[in-house]
This record gives sequence, C-alpha cells and structure tokens, in this order.
Amino acid sequence: MKKSTILVVALLFFTMNIFAVNSKPISKELIAKEEMYTATNLEEFLELTPRKIRKQTGKKLKLKEIIVLKAAQKKIKKAYKKQQNEGKPKSQVVALIFAIAIGYLGVHRFYLGYTGIGIVQILTLGGCGIWALIDLIMIATGDLKPRDGSDYDPTL
Repeated sequence: MKKSTILVVALLFFTMNIFAVNSKPISKELIAKEEMYTATNLEEFLELTPRKIRKQTGKKLKLKEIIVLKAAQKKIKKAYKKQQNEGKPKSQVVALIFAIAIGYLGVHRFYLGYTGIGIVQILTLGGCGIWALIDLIMIATGDLKPRDGSDYDPTL
C-alpha cells in the first residue's frame, strides 16, 4: 500500500471515531471492507463519491458514512491546500497597500483569503468606510492575519 492510501485510511478511522455513537465507531464494516478504499492516490480519494463507492462495492452508504467520507475529504483538502500555500506567505505590506488604496472594496480581504467578508465589504462599500478604516488599523498592527493561520512574510 502506498503512504497516501494508508494515511487516508488512518484519517478515515480517526474521523469515524469522532462521530462515534456510544463510544463505538459508527461503521466497523466500512473500515473492514478494504475494497471500498481502492483509491490509489490522493486525487482519486478526493474524487470518491457515495455513488462511486456503490458501484465498486454494491453497498449503499448510510448518512453517517457519507458525512464521515465528506468530512475526511474536507480535512485532507484543507491540509493539502495549507501545504501548497506554505511556500507562499502573504505580505503585510501588500495587504496594507490594498487597504489604503481600495479598502472600501475589500480587496485586502480577498487577498488575505476572507472571500465572504470581501463580498460583504464590496456590497457595503467597506461599511461606509468605517470597516475599511478598522481593517487598515488591524493590518498595520498585525492583528488581521491570513485566513490559513500563517504569519505574514517577514521580508518586503
């Protein structure tokens, strides 16, 4: 077995224990059926759907099993995205320039990864400028960091 397949099975086992009922995993047979996890790499696992599992195994997944599958895929995607972005930290200076120049449009929020708040800032014109001013101060002091939790790039 490849490392990625073992990691996926281990992550699914851990995730299933989180959703445990009466301190038992919700689906021991799901873990036991190894043919369900025939994904050979990470991309195949991320594209796995309940319909594809049903075609492979002939077994229809229960709601709890679908939730576990989707939760595991979401965690893996988040970890993969964070790993991809580790080499490219966001610059505090760029975020500050965005906030000063066009803060009322919320472009600095999009840059930092806060898409939802950026859309709201576009619609409200930065909270009539007040929200944009608060964001400007928060970026300058370093309180508003990128959404992925990383620190700003220390170099200019």
